[in-house]
Amino acid sequence: MKLKPTKIVAVGLNYRDHAAELKLPLPDEPLLFLKPPSAVIGEGEAIVCPPQTKELHYEAELAVVIRDRAKNISEADAPARILGYTCGNDVTARDLQRKDGQWTRAKSFDTFCPLGPKIVSGLSPDKLDIKLYLNGELKQSSNTANLIFKVPYLVSYISQVMTLEPGDVILTGTPAGIGPMRAGDRVRVEIAGIGALNNVIAEAK
Repeated sequence: MKLKPTKIVAVGLNYRDHAAELKLPLPDEPLLFLKPPSAVIGEGEAIVCPPQTKELHYEAELAVVIRDRAKNISEADAPARILGYTCGNDVTARDLQRKDGQWTRAKSFDTFCPLGPKIVSGLSPDKLDIKLYLNGELKQSSNTANLIFKVPYLVSYISQVMTLEPGDVILTGTPAGIGPMRAGDRVRVEIAGIGALNNVIAEAK
């Protein structure tokens, strides 16, 4: 699967179980941040742990792939602008996120946006099991029914801020259970109806 988005728009704190895990109130509006296209890798490729971080974390996410240009669209129009869905991993340098006080550097290293293994069209995003395994051990297990802001709302909301172009990706947030990865680890994101995204962790050369 080859994706060349102009941008990846990610949503923070969008699962009820993740907000409860962090003991944070539910947000009134989606919390948006960006990941660069240079962060994208595919199924089976290596997530490279940069030397700047000591806390590399996984975040399993449902990824929405945009089909048609979308600007100031309504929730009702949003499904027609979606090409399909895939698995995503919002890889994060957690220590840099805390240190910087904002998220750009922590979320934007090369290889920090694995996507795959395929784009599935005609799938309802409303009630999909989402799981993450690290070295075969279940670390995250939830369902997209726990999303605070649903997919059509997110597409519409983001389109009021920035124009979504064909191939752009929206990462819809991660459930409870985030945690660390190290070089040599194997990480697997599974979403019902889509399949599994497998990556290994490698040290920077």
